Amino acid sequence: MAITVKKMDDNELKSAGVFEWPVWEKEISRFDWYYDQTEDCYLLAGKVTVETPDGEKVTFGKGDFVTFPKGLSCVWDIQEPVRKHYNFR
Repeated sequence: MAITVKKMDDNELKSAGVFEWPVWEKEISRFDWYYDQTEDCYLLAGKVTVETPDGEKVTFGKGDFVTFPKGLSCVWDIQEPVRKHYNFR
């Protein structure tokens, strides 16, 4: 199960409705997480490394558009406070 990280320009973000999605914020912390739905998110601030049980580590931050697949178990390691738009599908 791959986590995807990409850059999108403002037009792509606007056409996807990203700026209308809810906002989630979290302080520096480390916690386990499980995705029972696919999540798309756009980082407004922060830096995070997510580690999967098979040892894959993905780091992302401000300006990144990230997709987490349904069924993913992982550990979130937030190094800089996060603020993101998110959408479950």
